[in-house]
Amino acid sequence: MLQRIQSIYLLGALLLIAALFFVPFAEIIGGDGAIYVFDRAGVYLQEAKNPEIIYSGLPIQILLGIIALVNLVTIFSFKKRIRQIRLSVFNILLMIGLSGVIFYFTSHSAGLLDGKYSFEPSLVMPLIAVVLTYLAIRNIGRDEALVRSVDRIR
Repeated sequence: MLQRIQSIYLLGALLLIAALFFVPFAEIIGGDGAIYVFDRAGVYLQEAKNPEIIYSGLPIQILLGIIALVNLVTIFSFKKRIRQIRLSVFNILLMIGLSGVIFYFTSHSAGLLDGKYSFEPSLVMPLIAVVLTYLAIRNIGRDEALVRSVDRIR
């Protein structure tokens, strides 16, 4: 299973998505000068001892969980290459949607707080995961073509 390069690509994409559970996506500087952090939990004031979540990040948590689960199922579907390709395409669409949801939440939150926002470098992780998943799809397709050509010879 993990000796195939596409499994390594998919595992790398899974690790990048799993890392998003632990890193912030953006910082928002409110109109009053307060610094807010936006991560998987939502938007909250950075300096607070017990931070009160201003905007919930539950949809992002759910989407991250679904992406990680689909990626895990894709890794272990190595015997069914066509299903693996379909799940990978679905996962790419979910990751692009995740990026859009993060952009929307950040800009909407900054608009409501009358502030400016800056994205963290961790925001490129879903995009790198999309590239890794695309590379996995290409290699899965090559494996499928090889298996079909061997079947024709027999």
